[in-house]
Amino acid sequence: MTFKIPNAALIFASAAALAAPAFAHHSFADFDRTKHGTVTGTVRALEWENPHIWLWVNTIDAKGNVVPWGFEGSAPAEMARNGFNRKLIKVGEKITVSFQPLRDGRNGGSFSKITLGDGTVIGGGAPGGGGGRPPGGGAGGPPPGGAGGPPPGGAGGPPPQ
Repeated sequence: MTFKIPNAALIFASAAALAAPAFAHHSFADFDRTKHGTVTGTVRALEWENPHIWLWVNTIDAKGNVVPWGFEGSAPAEMARNGFNRKLIKVGEKITVSFQPLRDGRNGGSFSKITLGDGTVIGGGAPGGGGGRPPGGGAGGPPPGGAGGPPPGGAGGPPPQ
């Protein structure tokens, strides 16, 4: 015996199956939206890739050790619509990043504002975008000169220290 599935039902089921991962992907649950942080450091890398950009910054602790931080931004297309582009931030530049931290305490978060060395401010909105909207999660590979990207089995954020 064969069953025929109406085209509309097949299309609906396919759309529902594809929509669920998209909603899960755009969650900012990894970030503590009740807290805000600021770090100043040197840009190690800017990964301008889908699904979201990653900004990697090295800071120096009290003992003189380099401490890496990873910050998530919105999708490159959204960042571009809000006036942010990959040429605004240069590797080696000293910047200050305002962000909402990762819930698990690792060094990173979803950035909301970046202040360049010359005082230019990028963003100012909620974490997850730039240009007045949140820049800030997603996949990414290792930045030049160091490890990075999301932790194995986890969404967003810098690697464990």
